[in-house]
Amino acid sequence: MSATVPKLNLADMRQRKPEQSVPSPCISVCELDLERTRCKGCHRTLDELRAWGAMTDDEKLVVWERIEARQLGAIA
Repeated sequence: MSATVPKLNLADMRQRKPEQSVPSPCISVCELDLERTRCKGCHRTLDELRAWGAMTDDEKLVVWERIEARQLGAIA
C-alpha cells in the first residue's frame, strides 16, 4: 500500500457517519497487514471484522478503544 492511512478516532468518525449509533471504522482501505492479522485501514482484527455486524454498541465501543490504542502502539 503506497498511501499513508489516516489515524482513526471515534469522535471524527461519528461526525462522518452520524446515522450510525457506533460508526464502523471502515475507511475502504481493505488490506491485511504483513502478519495477516488485522486490516491496515481500520486496524480491526479478523475476528473483530467478522463479528462487527452482530456486536452490541457497547462491544463496538470496546473495539474502538482497541483501534485507538493500536494506532498508538499500545496494544497489538
